[in-house]
Amino acid sequence: MGRRRKDDSQGLPERVYMRSGSLYYVHRDTGKWENLGKDLAAAKKRAEHYNDPTGTYGTMTWFLDQFLIHFRELVAAGQRSKRTLEDYEADVVPLKVFFGAMLPTEIGPHHVSEYLEIGEKAKRGVRANRERACLSSCISWMLRSNLGGMKGQPNPCMRASGVQRNPESERERYVTHEEYRAVYEAGNRAVRLAMELVYRTLQRPEVDVLAWTPANVRTKDGGKVLHFRQSKTGRLIDIALTGALGDLVLGAIGTVPQLHQPILHRLDGDAYTYDGLSAMLKQAQERVRKQHAAKNGPLANMPSFGLRDLKGKGATDLWLSGEPIERIQLLCGHKTKATTEKYIKARWRETAQPNGLIVGL
Repeated sequence: MGRRRKDDSQGLPERVYMRSGSLYYVHRDTGKWENLGKDLAAAKKRAEHYNDPTGTYGTMTWFLDQFLIHFRELVAAGQRSKRTLEDYEADVVPLKVFFGAMLPTEIGPHHVSEYLEIGEKAKRGVRANRERACLSSCISWMLRSNLGGMKGQPNPCMRASGVQRNPESERERYVTHEEYRAVYEAGNRAVRLAMELVYRTLQRPEVDVLAWTPANVRTKDGGKVLHFRQSKTGRLIDIALTGALGDLVLGAIGTVPQLHQPILHRLDGDAYTYDGLSAMLKQAQERVRKQHAAKNGPLANMPSFGLRDLKGKGATDLWLSGEPIERIQLLCGHKTKATTEKYIKARWRETAQPNGLIVGL
């Protein structure tokens, strides 16, 4: 397979062949024919990577690129989120600098620990943790796929190998009712809707809330529900559209909804970006600070908060109202009840009362 073709009038790259209207690449190591589709430009780009003009074949640079190709296919199939792909695409850049020239079998836990230590010293310890997670996902995929000669070896990025992540401070910001109401009043329509959707559903704003369209509104048991697949867990979730949440969602989509228009959309109908919404939320908070500063109000020095903090506020407020922890866990997408309890209690602040018992008196 892969012999020199007699007719190269189509300008196909080495090891690429046309068969039944589709382009195929014949892999040199396995002889497997991979369907590259019908787009010649895309096929040429993929073949260029496989043919390895840079001489990186077999190194971690090559396998990290292979991993991104694999992950893009998962995103196209709806099995992974686009946001995760974007994160991985950014993560592989510094990973290639450190690990790129190494063979997969050369990477040991001490290399991963050194990478994390360098990140911590450069004051990017948390970012290095995320990059380690990307590398770990890549190596796990290689192990499952029997690539890079790593069969039977442990993943050198895992804690079981002795690797310790850099310390991270937990997000403990609890947005008070007063802060919430003030910023809500100062925000525009999009900010108000985003705040309420995150607070009332406890879903991730950047990957779940922004993706909802009227097509996610279904009828179930005689009522309306918000039906979607949770990005983190992949679990199908139904949230009842009752009370304030129902008024919000049904009011936003209108009486003649456009099925694939985001519920949270701009005036031109297009989706908001997470960064755009976050910027407007910050502007609303700044307006509140200025208003309170002018009259020496209590929120003149209000600490900033993001949309993700409203997910934490919603979970904490539900818990304080007596909602069973299991229901909050389901909405948050946490694997264990203990994770949900930790998530809530990191934000809960209550004055501790002293022991009032009288002993021996």
